[in-house]
Amino acid sequence: MPTLTIGLDIAKHVFQVHGVDRGGRPVVQRKLRRAEVLKFFSRLDPSLIGIEACHGSHYWARELTTQGHTVRLLPTQYVKPFLVGGKNDANDASAICTAVSRPGIHPVPIKSAEQQSLQSVHRMRERLVHERTAKSNQIRSMFAEEGFIFLTGIVQLRQGIVALVNDADAGITILLRRLGSMYLEQLAALQRWIDELAFEIAEIFKRNESCQRLATIPGIGPLVATALFSGVGDPLQFKNGRQFAAWLGLTPKQRSSGGKSKLGGITKHGDTYLRTLLVQGARAVMRFVGRRDDRHSRWIKAVMQRRHVSVAAIALANKTARIAWAVLTSNECFKLA
Repeated sequence: MPTLTIGLDIAKHVFQVHGVDRGGRPVVQRKLRRAEVLKFFSRLDPSLIGIEACHGSHYWARELTTQGHTVRLLPTQYVKPFLVGGKNDANDASAICTAVSRPGIHPVPIKSAEQQSLQSVHRMRERLVHERTAKSNQIRSMFAEEGFIFLTGIVQLRQGIVALVNDADAGITILLRRLGSMYLEQLAALQRWIDELAFEIAEIFKRNESCQRLATIPGIGPLVATALFSGVGDPLQFKNGRQFAAWLGLTPKQRSSGGKSKLGGITKHGDTYLRTLLVQGARAVMRFVGRRDDRHSRWIKAVMQRRHVSVAAIALANKTARIAWAVLTSNECFKLA
């Protein structure tokens, strides 16, 4: 059993420590500068340390784990109910210390440096895609003000602007023509960066055996496989596949009382990016499910016959998440029966 239970409130420069003994009596309450943190904890006996999951938390969790401590990263929503008094560093550390010892709070899986780097690649690619969409919507609205409407799609939009900018007889102002040229330059840069990151993801996928095993599951390709590998951390932190699916927010929200169970829509907890990729992969599988006749496909067809297509997509994403957990924990490929 750990000697101390400690709540560590991390920041850029000033850290707050709140520690209690086995009887729950406060024994450590102090501030630390960033350079003092590892030196301070190296002098302590192995302890249970709680850290609120935020930027930098995975780094400190890895460093403190190497010193022999047990570290748990706590979701913010599970720490806030234990906050007593006004919000400051000391009260935050005390709330973390209280929350980390509570049973039933599922910690955030600690990621390795490799997984965090891969996740950063996905986050950057996602942001670039959003920026490309935002730029496209902006330029569409600018030209719509002058009566020019382009077909749906990035390719059609680019072709339409190229034709319009190069048409000397087009009824647009010189300034708007210049804005169209600037958009084409920005779009080319964004697309080049997206392609470079996609190539990097593909190369990582080829080198990673866990990702290749995940790709044997219908609805999971290199993009989804690498995103799952980087986002999950240690899959053994989940007891079973259902707990993993619940962590992704793919299980029904429960509103039960008086012994009566009432289930609603999915909780949408967890990583929105991972959940979105799994649902998109499920829709792709459903689109071509009529061409297959294995047990997995027959299950999908049965769900599609009795439920709305969107509900069936969520059900398949849930099932895919459970299978992914089994693949990650067993180190075996998925086999269609």
